[in-house]
Amino acid sequence: MSKSRKYLIVISIGMFLLLFSSIALLKYNAYLLVSFILIALMMVPFFIRFEVKKITGREIVILAILAAFAAVVRVPFAGIPSVQPTSFVIIITGLVFGAESGFIVGAIAAIVSNVFLGQGPWTPWQMYAWGMMGMSAGLFRNIWWMKYVWGKSIFGFVWGYLFGWFMNLWIIVSNIENFTWELFVSIYAASIYFDLAHGLSNVFFLVLFSTSWVKIMNRFKRKYGLLNQDS
Repeated sequence: MSKSRKYLIVISIGMFLLLFSSIALLKYNAYLLVSFILIALMMVPFFIRFEVKKITGREIVILAILAAFAAVVRVPFAGIPSVQPTSFVIIITGLVFGAESGFIVGAIAAIVSNVFLGQGPWTPWQMYAWGMMGMSAGLFRNIWWMKYVWGKSIFGFVWGYLFGWFMNLWIIVSNIENFTWELFVSIYAASIYFDLAHGLSNVFFLVLFSTSWVKIMNRFKRKYGLLNQDS
């Protein structure tokens, strides 16, 4: 396991603990501060990856474009609950450019898109959830079934539920003083159809566009020498 991947796993665990501790310590009064701390933390493994390789402007630009695009495409679909083309862009980024790149594009897409849709205490949680989606896509990208559309589709469908289940946690943790198992079950039961919509939308975009997007982005990698190191 590479040094950058070890740091990525350790830091992702640290981010998870930060999200929970921030509720008790900050009482949601500094959610933007938490968001920026998450960005700072996730940049560590990203730059460790390039510790022996000069960072070029092209590498930064392509990830900035992908993060901006992932954020922007979320806005037109905001009126359709849980239909998230943003997830498609994040998954493809992780598959093509690796775990670190998928993580950073996912997290930045969340905070940038919320500039248009509204920032709130949910923002750091969305950053982490989408970051982990991109990170896991990068970690699994060399597994044989991820080479096929059906494998990517299953991955996207499962992450539609994982994303929703993780976002349910911030609601539960923020109301921990009123926690009951009835509340827990009701929150997760109420999210089933939204999570299903997210998962199915991921499958829809992956089936239609994943093959062409992967080919196009791999062509850019070869042409411009972008991020050639494996995650």
